[in-house]
Formats: sequence, structure tokens, C-alpha cells
Amino acid sequence: MPTLSEVTAALDRIYPRHWAQDWDRVGVVCGRGDIAVRRVLCTVDVVPETVIEAIERGCDLIVAHHPLLLRGVSSLDPAEDYKGDLVHTLIERSVGLYVAHTNADVADPGVSDALADRLGLRDTRPLRPLEGPEHEGTGRGIGRIGTIPATTFAAFAEHAAKALPPTAWGVRGAGEPGRTVRSVAVCGGAGDAYLADAVAAGADVFLTADLRHHPASEHLARGGPALVDAAHWATERPWLDTVAGQLSDLADDVTVSDIDTDPWTIHQNSGVNRVES
Repeated sequence: MPTLSEVTAALDRIYPRHWAQDWDRVGVVCGRGDIAVRRVLCTVDVVPETVIEAIERGCDLIVAHHPLLLRGVSSLDPAEDYKGDLVHTLIERSVGLYVAHTNADVADPGVSDALADRLGLRDTRPLRPLEGPEHEGTGRGIGRIGTIPATTFAAFAEHAAKALPPTAWGVRGAGEPGRTVRSVAVCGGAGDAYLADAVAAGADVFLTADLRHHPASEHLARGGPALVDAAHWATERPWLDTVAGQLSDLADDVTVSDIDTDPWTIHQNSGVNRVES
């Protein structure tokens, strides 16, 4: 049975910490290196619900995508903040926590590869390749762009809604419904920083999360690719299957959490549907 140090060392080899953005916080958050790891839970977010799930499953380690402690803190008082309470709970229950975030975003295979696979993209390449001799020709970088059999934008949006995990947020599309789609760019998580990359790559459509009104509107007014805005959690959930497979030879039991941790829980439609107009 491997120790926490052995499992996290393996993860560090797959997702080296120096690949992460300077502002990011990845790697081991808590957990003694000598504890035995038999059960692992893979999750997008570390929230009360997923910590409870890990404890109920008897897990020794949580592998998460989003950092629990991204910004500096001066206190972990469990009475003052839920994050302090979660850290205390993890330590008291001897559950380790490891994070792979932007270093998993750029990996090959990484977050956007898993998203591209869900959508059936072929012949994928990075949307924004990582620069430097270490990464040249490796396929590492932010986002992916690939091809699908020709379809309409409306049909692709419907396909995306069925292919991604269901959420209250659902899938929104921006663009001409009848537009022909062959080239598809994707970016797991918030991706409006890469709108220009999708344009430069010649994508017909760009699927990502957390698109904002003004950047999306201006992008379309300039003739950019059609846009699909999906729930943040839904675009990153497919990667959990990837990392679970990578850990399957190390731990006896590796489980993927399907708890929907997207914060949006209600979706009301006014009845306006411009796809059919």
C-alpha cells in the first residue's frame, strides 16, 4: 500500500508543480507523508459536500482540481470560516489533500483533452501552446482545438449539452444557429482570456465556461467564432476520469466524485428561444 508521499510524488511527475501559473497554489495542502493511501477521491472542488463524501467513503486522500487555499490566510479558525473547518476536519480524519490546477490545465493529457474527448474532437492540438524548450512539440498548452464532422452550430450546442455532465446552468450558445461547424476550440474552466486564440486558430466555435457579456458581445461583433458557454464544473469534471485512471495502479480504490459543485442550482427559462427564430 503506497504512502501519501509516494502517491503525491507520482502526481508531481504527471503534473509538475512548476507548470502552474505563478499565482496558483498546487501540490500537497495537508496530510502527513507517511500515512497509507488505500482509497482516493477525485473532485473538482473541495467543499463541505465533497469532504463529507471522502470521509463516508473512507478515503485517505482527496485529489482536487481547484485549490482550497488559493489566497493567503492568517487564520484557520474553524469557527470563523468554512475553509478552516474543512482543513481541521481533514487533519482530524487523517485525510490528505492534493491539488493539480493550472499545471493540469496545460498537461497532455490534461483538463482540455478530457473535455475534447467528451465532445468527440479529432486531431487535437493546443489552443495556446506552452512556450520554451521543455514544452516544444509536447502537445502541452492551454485549451485544445480539433475537428468534428460538419454540422450546424445549433446541432453542436445540442450535442455539447448531451455530452457534458448535466447542471442547472446548462449550455448557452451565441452565434448564428445555421453556421457550419467543423473546427472546434475548447478550454476547460474560465476561458474568455483565450477568445483571440480561438480566432487565430480558425475555430468555427469556441466552447468554454464563465463567458461575460461584454467580451462575448464584442467578440461576436468582430466576426469571431460562435460561442458555447457551459457550466465551469461541467467542463472540468471529465478530467477527473483521467486522473483517476492515472492513479488506478497505485491505490486500491480510486473514486470520482459526481457531486455537482457548480454554485448555480436554479435555471428558469422565460420561454425565449432564439435558436428557433
